[in-house]
Amino acid sequence: MPETDDQVHRIAMWSGPRNISTAMMRSFENRPDAIVVDEPLYAHYLSHTGYEHPGRDEVIAHHESDPRKVADSLLADLPAGKTVFYQKHMAHHLLPHIDRQWIFSLSHAFLIRDPLEVLISYTKKFSTVTVADTGLVQQAELFRLVTERTGERPPVIDARDMLEQPEQMLTQLCNALGIDFKKEMLSWPDGPRQTDGIWAKHWYAEVEKTTGFQPPRKPPKAVPEELREIHQECLEPYLELHRYRICPG
Repeated sequence: MPETDDQVHRIAMWSGPRNISTAMMRSFENRPDAIVVDEPLYAHYLSHTGYEHPGRDEVIAHHESDPRKVADSLLADLPAGKTVFYQKHMAHHLLPHIDRQWIFSLSHAFLIRDPLEVLISYTKKFSTVTVADTGLVQQAELFRLVTERTGERPPVIDARDMLEQPEQMLTQLCNALGIDFKKEMLSWPDGPRQTDGIWAKHWYAEVEKTTGFQPPRKPPKAVPEELREIHQECLEPYLELHRYRICPG
């Protein structure tokens, strides 16, 4: 029998691209009490916007593109013995026309990363990048919405903090979400997962090699000239969230 609603924790982790979002999903999936879902609104995002991301047609064909059906699946009963439903979301996939009422049945957390690191990583995959592509503005908007509706600030995690002190940060994140930290979250088997989106072959080569959180790389020393303007635009929403992040220590 599925677990009752008061036993279930449905966690929406709102991230942007080129972050450690897939490693975080691996971490939660390794919990014996958890199931995960990988970017459930991505197919609708590609279908609605027409963006030519790698494997676009395959993503739309393979995954549900109706946001109402996606929302229903995110609120469905969990399998027996599972009480944590970890949902890896990209904030910019929650397009403005999508009804938001269903999200208030979830617990929320936000995963942020220094925008310069995001931009440099993103432009290795795409020739151009906009502020909207980073998801930072959408993350800040969602953070405000959830805070206003619930009266409580959802937890914010910075990727560098997580990579530097994973056990401490995961413990604090779990506490903030009302679940127990489990040691299994610190490591996982390498390789692909059946729960990965069909797009994994285009994006997940590096994370498939990992068995745990990797030490962070040194931050960039300077902002490249061609990224200075967009970097300035990204700083405001990033710093708005960063001020509320869970701090290690």
